Amino acid sequence: MNILVTGGAGFIGSHIVDKYLELGHSVTVIDNLSTGKKENINPKAKFIEMDIKDESISNVFAEGNFDVLSHQAAQMDVRVSVNDPKFDALNNIIGSLNLYENCKNYGVKKITFASSGGTVYGEQNEFPCLENHPTNPVSPYGIGKLTNEYYLYYYKQVYGIDYVALRYGNVFGPRQNPNGEAGVIAIFANKLINGDQPIINGDGLITRDYVYISDVVEANVRSLEKEVNGIYNVTTGVETNVNHIFKVLKDKINSDLGEVHGPAKKGEQRRSVCSFEKFEINHNWSPKVSFKEGIDKTVEYFIKVNK
Repeated sequence: MNILVTGGAGFIGSHIVDKYLELGHSVTVIDNLSTGKKENINPKAKFIEMDIKDESISNVFAEGNFDVLSHQAAQMDVRVSVNDPKFDALNNIIGSLNLYENCKNYGVKKITFASSGGTVYGEQNEFPCLENHPTNPVSPYGIGKLTNEYYLYYYKQVYGIDYVALRYGNVFGPRQNPNGEAGVIAIFANKLINGDQPIINGDGLITRDYVYISDVVEANVRSLEKEVNGIYNVTTGVETNVNHIFKVLKDKINSDLGEVHGPAKKGEQRRSVCSFEKFEINHNWSPKVSFKEGIDKTVEYFIKVNK
């Protein structure tokens, strides 16, 4: 297949690109490098430095003859979205629409979209929740992800473009940015390795569903299959709180730093954990990497890059 990957210089996108190339697909990467890194880009992929909001992206679609759009690019920080909803919407809604219109205009057959299991449901009333759980996002980021899902449904109904919206849990693993606001495992691991004090927001009892990067990549591989369509949670069904993450990382790294708590952040839901049952029953996808194994691999990576 001929695949366009947006955000292919980023943490998740670059791993997807690597796997698609390994499987023999032709891959073009679009990334504005605002958070992605050039060194993450597989040299076998064609790279175009461009923002997804750029109107000239139509030239890329006109020349590319793409079968599939893998849309991983995003303003990915929930807290940024809370502080600046307009900025979030420009990137995550208007930028996405620019892509979808070009998919329509240039005959793209399928779109795979990085949605969010952690934010589209809002405060849950079922644990773990299925895809038919009410969607009441409590952040502009979650609203934007859900809005994309509705637009994808529209493009399917009106223009016949197939889509898969993958509602990721909290993805972690090698290449995750340890210097941003999002990605607590990468941030804490990097700090502890360097002897810096991580700060736990609030009481540290906020829970998330942490899924390792290779399992997310496998979900994106499955999404290329013709019979895979619609919305799926890409999660583990296990919720883990921040205090536990700190303890596991502290023990793994053998750090003597203690727990330090700071103020809680606005716009963060308390609990998030989602069931992968639908994806497993319909298409035999399930997470293969345990939380501990994922932590071990992630710590090994950050020790290596900090040498």
